[in-house]
Amino acid sequence: MSAILPYALALHSVLLLVLGVMVYGLTRQIGILHERLAPMGAMVSDHGPEVGEAAPKITVKSMSNQVVEIGGPSLAHRTTLLMFVSPNCPVCKKLLPIAKSFSKRENLAVILVGDGERDEQLKMIDAEGLQALPYVLGPEIGMAFQVGKLPYAVLIDRDGIIRAKGLVNSREHLESLVVAEEIGYGSIQAYLKVRGALQGESLS
Repeated sequence: MSAILPYALALHSVLLLVLGVMVYGLTRQIGILHERLAPMGAMVSDHGPEVGEAAPKITVKSMSNQVVEIGGPSLAHRTTLLMFVSPNCPVCKKLLPIAKSFSKRENLAVILVGDGERDEQLKMIDAEGLQALPYVLGPEIGMAFQVGKLPYAVLIDRDGIIRAKGLVNSREHLESLVVAEEIGYGSIQAYLKVRGALQGESLS
């Protein structure tokens, strides 16, 4: 028995070494995969005004009877988050408190554009505590930006230029709009496309 023990210990050591090498290799591959797979941002619609173009100038009244200006230079010198929502959209309701906290953190002006009956909008404003935000019912706004699905967001800079836009279903999607503006691309997808092309050129 004592003669076999050294061989058993040596085999055990070899197995541990092999296992360690395998774990290291797996960890390295996970790291590479993590670098290659960036988080998906807000999915961009191909319709409506393009990123980099001036946002349509629209003047409407909010549901609290205040004049709301969309497009053109911001009098408050702030970037505006234009968010299209509906009481019949569960994802919209989930995003509303996120959008409120997100806008405060990023110092964004938020304008909510509702879709549906006025009474339903008023119920959602009360239920979600949206009284402090400009909330408008303006089908002409949705038509101007050619919004087909909700929730949808458009980021307009202080000069009235569209910097990012897309369907938003999570906090990460909202954040991706700001990131897209900061890195100079209209969407995370556009950035990834350019980065992929540059990586392809470097490999050729």
